[in-house]
Amino acid sequence: MKRRTPLLPFAASLLLAATGACAQDLDARRPLMRMAIDNAERGQFDAAAAATLRDHPLYGWLEYSALRRGIDSLDGTRASDFLHRYQGQPVAETFRATWLAELARRRDWPALLGNWQPSRDPALQCAELNARLATGKADAQWTGDVQTLWRGSGKSLPDACDPVFAALAERGGLTPALRWERIDAAADARQPAVMRAAARGLPAAEQAQANDYAVFVGKPDARALNWPKNERSRRIATDGLEQLAKADPDAAERQLPHYAQALGLDATQQARVRYQIALWTVASYGPDSARRLAAVPEAAYDERLHEWRTREAMARGDWPAALAAIRRMPASQRNDSRWRWFEARLLDKTGKPAEALPLYRAAANAATFHGFLAADKLQQPYALCPWTPNDDAQARAAVARDPALVRALELFKIDRPTWAAREWADALSRFDDTQRRLAVEVAGANGWFDRAVFALKGAQEMRLYALRFPLHHGDGIRREAARNALDPAWVAAEIRAESIFNPNARSSANAMGLMQVLPATGASVAKSIGLSGYGGAASLYDADTNIAIGSAYLRQLLDKYGGLPYVTIAAYNAGPTPTARWQSQRPGFDADFWIETISYKETREYVARVLAFSVIYDWRLNGKAVPLVERMQGRLETPAKAFACPG
Repeated sequence: MKRRTPLLPFAASLLLAATGACAQDLDARRPLMRMAIDNAERGQFDAAAAATLRDHPLYGWLEYSALRRGIDSLDGTRASDFLHRYQGQPVAETFRATWLAELARRRDWPALLGNWQPSRDPALQCAELNARLATGKADAQWTGDVQTLWRGSGKSLPDACDPVFAALAERGGLTPALRWERIDAAADARQPAVMRAAARGLPAAEQAQANDYAVFVGKPDARALNWPKNERSRRIATDGLEQLAKADPDAAERQLPHYAQALGLDATQQARVRYQIALWTVASYGPDSARRLAAVPEAAYDERLHEWRTREAMARGDWPAALAAIRRMPASQRNDSRWRWFEARLLDKTGKPAEALPLYRAAANAATFHGFLAADKLQQPYALCPWTPNDDAQARAAVARDPALVRALELFKIDRPTWAAREWADALSRFDDTQRRLAVEVAGANGWFDRAVFALKGAQEMRLYALRFPLHHGDGIRREAARNALDPAWVAAEIRAESIFNPNARSSANAMGLMQVLPATGASVAKSIGLSGYGGAASLYDADTNIAIGSAYLRQLLDKYGGLPYVTIAAYNAGPTPTARWQSQRPGFDADFWIETISYKETREYVARVLAFSVIYDWRLNGKAVPLVERMQGRLETPAKAFACPG
């Protein structure tokens, strides 16, 4: 089964310079290193085989795998030697975290302190505080550090912190004021269990009150009407009512006036609750959406609620109300190409085309979904201004030689994405902006395409379209698109949106491969198209197999949804049930309004993203693109249009 595309010649030459060894040698030894690490993690470390890999860039990670597997019996000398030899490298810090956790388990406090480096891991932070406590170093600094940890979060902390907090309490360092501080933070974080735990050292009456607060945050009840009429009661009542509004906005709306009167909730606190009531009503387009949105004071609106007010009016077909909602957005939001487009569309729908024209022109300057729609409306070329930097070849080669980048690429190739990301971050921490961009080029040349998504930034780097929109497995995309009568630019766009061209991608929902196909879907589609040689879920990691199944599935959905790509894309992301609901709720809606009123944020943005990507991939494949307004309807026979860089 194919798992990786062979190394490109450019990348091979870079690795040759980077390692001082033959790139073909790295290619040949890669399976050996993968196997050696796998074996080490299974407790089958082969010292003789490992010796042949001693000069390999990933030898440190091989050693780490073996040490971690035998961590419970590892002696300190070997651990210290490893940390010394790889000092400053991600593998050392990765091992250090494992070793510190083991030393805490052994309660070897002096060794833990001897190997300590600051960590963001609360469990390790508490282990270090335990070590200082056990070795007689619980001084004023220790007390301050524990208090900082205590008040730093309202969320639950690891069990390792319990002895530290108990010791702080014994020393009088956990005052009632500090306990209330954590209770307040836990209430804001909607953590009633943490509230109860923090209250255990309070005087009896205060503890009872704190526990009552915790009950209310979990599920509001009428006892709160008799709470002390103070700021803490008002704050926690607001927290609890906000939480209730998310689960049951009707109940929150009924109960809010009673608590507001009994406890004296101020206007800001009531607005916070009304905000949540409105948000969780309009997110489902409930019948009271408009009324509840109107009940939220304008000062409590943020970008999210401004958008929902606009969508709610759109969903009802109330074009004047939708237009008014956009015009109440802050300028920074309203000037986005999306809202410029919809403001223009709504002006058209309310009989003001002359006012719409400058908004269409402004929107059309953006290389986005709504910018492309505006260009279609104006019958002008799509705005695209690719940037081709004039980089020095020596600078590029120097970046490619960076040892951390070499290790990152090798780890990526053996499917160790977490380790690869750590080496990548280490390399980028030392790079300037130009070196960072060159590192993205090197990664892309080696098939690690998502680095362009995560590492490029700023308006100019967004113009690096060849990096941001890779075109890999082109033969397979064209073949399967032709077989299923699909636009190959659409298939490429789906792959870009689903996996960023990583054939080994796997989601938390177990969607697999380039087009993120679920195993059950893969088996069903493979059977329906008579795909020979389909070997079950593992076959979805094969690029050709995945493209064949994903493309056939797109075709099946397209047929199901009347040949409408924009509905098909929604179904590909969200599934048939919500798609059917959106179709029944807003039949006959124009495509752009239908997409914008999809209630799932992920799907709403996904549909727009895939359609915009399709335009860009059409440009990459053909130098021009089918108009987006036609593409959304599946009308690909329309003459393609050009791209131009405005100004």
